[in-house]
Amino acid sequence: MMAAEVSELCVPVPWGEIRGRVWGPEHGRPVLCLHGWADNCGAFNTLIPLLPKEFRYIAVDLVGHGLSSHRPPGDFYSLLEYVTDVLRVTDALQLRKFSVIGHSMSGDAAGMLCLLQFSALYPEMVDALVLLDNYGILPTDSKEICKVVSQGMDQTLQFEKKTEEEKWRVYTYEKAVERLQAANPTLSERSVHILLERGLVQVEGGFVFSRDLRVNFKNIVRISLEQSLEIQSRIQASVLAVLTDKGFDKILSEPAQRKFTSALLEDLKNRNHTIVRVPGDHHVHLNNPEVIAPFVSDFLRTKVLSQSINRQHKL
Repeated sequence: MMAAEVSELCVPVPWGEIRGRVWGPEHGRPVLCLHGWADNCGAFNTLIPLLPKEFRYIAVDLVGHGLSSHRPPGDFYSLLEYVTDVLRVTDALQLRKFSVIGHSMSGDAAGMLCLLQFSALYPEMVDALVLLDNYGILPTDSKEICKVVSQGMDQTLQFEKKTEEEKWRVYTYEKAVERLQAANPTLSERSVHILLERGLVQVEGGFVFSRDLRVNFKNIVRISLEQSLEIQSRIQASVLAVLTDKGFDKILSEPAQRKFTSALLEDLKNRNHTIVRVPGDHHVHLNNPEVIAPFVSDFLRTKVLSQSINRQHKL
């Protein structure tokens, strides 16, 4: 079990900073942890202490989430920007080889796409990939791409016309708890409070949510099923997909996307990746981490630690 060895992470970027938390020994094997849509790195607070202590876990507040800076006015939150953000973090920390644990983002955001796209673009850097309640790179029906992209652009333009008062609603802490519970009914009460630790900023009269409201808009970078499968084929890392019986399929924002999940799952199986199913909902890694921790721990030990030992013996 992980010792309570936690520090705050701050990586400067051209428009501000990317924040996060780091667990584990300074020279432990690095594991980058990327949270899901509208969450923050607190989503890993309960899971990481249950994982192998030989690793150094770097949980990041993705840009526009938690305590990380928002993108500049006029910018979009899309796939390539998130990929570049991850590259900024790994470059700042001088990570040349690392593992990744990522929780699903919805089809309207780019965090999970970023995770998989990064693993495909820089396959030599990622040695193991853990997908929490996700099948792979979620595509969009080719016939729907233009409509969804235009929706995302329209949402951005309408948002830019709002006043600051209209953009930021002030809540009491109790009302913020109610708001988050209503938006994410699968979260336990404890999980809500954990996410709000980095999810709220105190202002005059109460609190505002720290995330950039633009992360709620339709992601304007979309890919087809063919492109999704091609990208996944370029991932060289060992992959563990932990799927829940009440999770990912229930929260897909676009009905057309649900028909692709079987193709993505079949592709993972055909590439001999590891797939396990566990009882629980989309936030099981935060609500009940003990359910998935044994699978993730065994995977990291088998695919990362043991492989490293074997390579050292061959030298």
